Amino acid sequence: MRLITLDDIIESYTKARQRGPGFLVSKLKLDALARTKSAFDPSAKQHSDWWLIPLIRERWNYLISGDPQINYKQFLVNDLLEDAKGLRLLSLGSGSGGHEMELAAHPGFHKITCIDIAQNRVDEAQREAEKRGLNNISFTCVDFNQYEFPKESFDLVLFNSSLHHFNRVEELLSGPVKKTLKPGGLLIINEYVGPTRLQFPREQRLAINQALKLVPDKYKTRFKATLVKKRFYGSGLLRMILADPSECIDSASILPALHAHYNIRIEKPYGGNILMSVLKDISHHFTSSDSGSKKVLKDLIQFEDMYLEKHPSDFLFGLYEKPEST
Repeated sequence: MRLITLDDIIESYTKARQRGPGFLVSKLKLDALARTKSAFDPSAKQHSDWWLIPLIRERWNYLISGDPQINYKQFLVNDLLEDAKGLRLLSLGSGSGGHEMELAAHPGFHKITCIDIAQNRVDEAQREAEKRGLNNISFTCVDFNQYEFPKESFDLVLFNSSLHHFNRVEELLSGPVKKTLKPGGLLIINEYVGPTRLQFPREQRLAINQALKLVPDKYKTRFKATLVKKRFYGSGLLRMILADPSECIDSASILPALHAHYNIRIEKPYGGNILMSVLKDISHHFTSSDSGSKKVLKDLIQFEDMYLEKHPSDFLFGLYEKPEST
């Protein structure tokens, strides 16, 4: 793993422009949990990441459900849980709860329990659920290490972009999560499952820079900054730990742990190996219907598809069943 890179300096400056100098100051706290929580403060809404781009979300939908207009939640309830009733779901790291509320609106769910460590996001989710009149969903702010996982209480456990924030993944999935699922219960992930701490191999970094050359300079200005994104260097270990000690802390262990302790029901890879890093901080250039930016984006997607022919995906939607005998 590399301790520090040029991107650490560039992105620290960019983050100060995007989220304010106070955000950088928060990273000097000695308390690792406090640094993690600060990553999800209200300023987090000011960003330019790849998931903002409609065409990217349609790509994910297509690779998961086969239809650009059907997301993974719709695919889950319409195709995989079509006749299920009275479902109880636990969401670990629910954030502002948008995905969970989408599921709560489906009649098959009796109760959805959401927990997260960020109080501001829990409060936001609770207000939105009340506004929508959803009575079958609850939100609790709690440190996951303090949560009492009730035995065989849930039909489903969901990790939506949260499992990669957990340390000792195998211990979590084979212990508390497996314990709280009913026999035959399902574990759902929509996750980054790539290299730990975003320490991409040299081959991947070279490919990312090749793809970045496909982007004209007019689409490379970083969000809320004047810097032009000319090259990708990757993240250094020191900044990863300072910025958010939980970020991708044990992500490389996710798939091996799932395959060791659960039965695979479905796995749908949807890339991200190239697009996430190329589009970081410049995604705002690709959210409009501008024909030029759409052409560039399609070229980038084609580049990633070629890369994925020989490399495992960094992102995955998966459904895993707890064995009946455990």
